[in-house]
Amino acid sequence: MMPDPSPAPANQPPPDPVMRRLTRLGLWVAALMLLWHFLPTIESWLLPRDGTPRTVAARGDLAADEKATIELFEKAQDSVVFIATAQRVRDAWTRNVFTVPRGSGSGFIWDDAGHVVTNFHVIKGASSAMVKLADGRDYPAALVGASPSHDIAVLRIGVGFKRPPPVPVGTSSDLKVGQKVFAIGNPFGLDWTLTHGIVSALDRSLAGERDGPTIEHLIQTDAAINPGNSGGPLLDSAGRLIGINTAIYSPSGASAGIGFAVPVDTVMRVVPQLIRHGQYTRPSLGIEADEQLNRRLVAASGVRGVFVLRVQAGSVAEKAGLMGVSARAEGITPGDVITAVEGKAVDTPSRLLARLDDFKVGDTVRLTVRRGEQTREVAVALQPGV
Repeated sequence: MMPDPSPAPANQPPPDPVMRRLTRLGLWVAALMLLWHFLPTIESWLLPRDGTPRTVAARGDLAADEKATIELFEKAQDSVVFIATAQRVRDAWTRNVFTVPRGSGSGFIWDDAGHVVTNFHVIKGASSAMVKLADGRDYPAALVGASPSHDIAVLRIGVGFKRPPPVPVGTSSDLKVGQKVFAIGNPFGLDWTLTHGIVSALDRSLAGERDGPTIEHLIQTDAAINPGNSGGPLLDSAGRLIGINTAIYSPSGASAGIGFAVPVDTVMRVVPQLIRHGQYTRPSLGIEADEQLNRRLVAASGVRGVFVLRVQAGSVAEKAGLMGVSARAEGITPGDVITAVEGKAVDTPSRLLARLDDFKVGDTVRLTVRRGEQTREVAVALQPGV
């Protein structure tokens, strides 16, 4: 008979006490984890379900800056308006004419005569516009005048009673980078929205759409400005108008923290002329220059300035002795190069126009003019532009 190949040992070793403790500990941990998982359910069974309202905690007084912001908005709100524009179109098949919505924007009350200031691009291409006041009243608006080169337009509404207050006017000449600013408008149609930020930079330039005129002297701010804010007021911490929100820089089309506003000092020069004459007459020297050609001449010569191409006959520039480009038998003679206005450098025709726009027709300005290797100062009394 064959023996069992794996006989059981005669004596089993006793269980390891350490292993038994670890096993018990693991079971306790698992039980606790299971209890923790189902604890909310157990609590819901045990706690009463009477739905007693919570006690409101005491708020305390508002901070000083919060009170100031609230007061600013409440005072300025009635001066801000919502503008909805429409456009008349003709059906290509039926030849019927009908009106379709075109867009919306913001504006603000300028005076007690019912004038409303907004951006030109808000009403550009529109055949009609409706202005909605903060109290809900709607009025059809008539176009008084516009200056596309400043992106400013003036409308008028016939408010017979309870006229909204004009927005208080400040100045932009003493603005400092870092000071607080507040924007009120209607972004994306969300009416009377307040945002705030700081002045991020001053004297910015912004090229116009589709080769339009470059807008100069702009205020840059990080206050949230979105489509629909255009034409609304930019206010300082005293609630005074310091600019008109006009554009944003954003790859997505929404606010990216880079917004621009036309400074109020420009508004103060342009709007009164639009109200009186329906158009803005820019001060001029009576010269001709070209942006693209000027860039080429600056690159070729290394001289930064505005190259005078032609001087208009009988202009103040001709009386001051300025010369344009002349063609003779021996070749082409370059004209004068204007390098500064009242000591402030100019390097493009648009920058020259912006510098001249700081003055009025009839004012005498001092030009720094370069002819060949010689530089001289020339005093010129500004004439009306074309």
